Amino acid sequence: MEELNGFLSSLFKRGIEQMLEGELTDHLGYDKNNPLGNGSGNSRNGKTRKLIKTESGEVIIDVPRDRNADFEPLIVPKRQKVIEKIESIVVSLYAKGMSTRDIERQIKEIYGVTISNSSISNITDQIISDIAVWQQRPLDDTYLIVWLDGISLKVRHEGKIINKSIYLVIGLNTAGKKEVIRMWINETESASFWMNVLDDLKIRGVKDILIACSDNLVCLLGCFIHTNVIETW
Repeated sequence: MEELNGFLSSLFKRGIEQMLEGELTDHLGYDKNNPLGNGSGNSRNGKTRKLIKTESGEVIIDVPRDRNADFEPLIVPKRQKVIEKIESIVVSLYAKGMSTRDIERQIKEIYGVTISNSSISNITDQIISDIAVWQQRPLDDTYLIVWLDGISLKVRHEGKIINKSIYLVIGLNTAGKKEVIRMWINETESASFWMNVLDDLKIRGVKDILIACSDNLVCLLGCFIHTNVIETW
């Protein structure tokens, strides 16, 4: 559980930093490295580190700065160190199964009425690009052990906090390091759902899994009989 909490914290950090980048882009009026910024009178000016406290512990994030020093972050306001009630929401954005509209709706829930719809759109575009990078990153070709499991995260939906099931694939690679390979939001946990999950891993380069661990999915584990070779799926 400690390793999982560490992963969720790192993904929260990644999401928050992307949202801050989106805020700064909205503030400046142009994307990073865009020629429109030439002669604009303001530009990006590195980052500063900030320690924030969340529900699961402390996280150090990199906050982007502008040269004129008039950028005021909203998601992590200056002089505020305690960030509450949004950690699970930010993490859930990286789960497969979230549509663009779902992501934009969640970001609206986080920011409330403090910014315009165009600003929300800019921030959404920023984080969606990073979500795609994370979800499509290539995987190792071999994992010693893969755990298939689910957790429940609290997510804000239509003004209410509800529980959402997030299904995880956690892999132990040949270097002995655990990593969360993928996350999915799905209504039900079924053999057919997990088969789609495994097909996704195959597409992203996984060829061998030595041991697969899962609860109450005998039919899925049957797919791993003689499974040093994923091609037999």
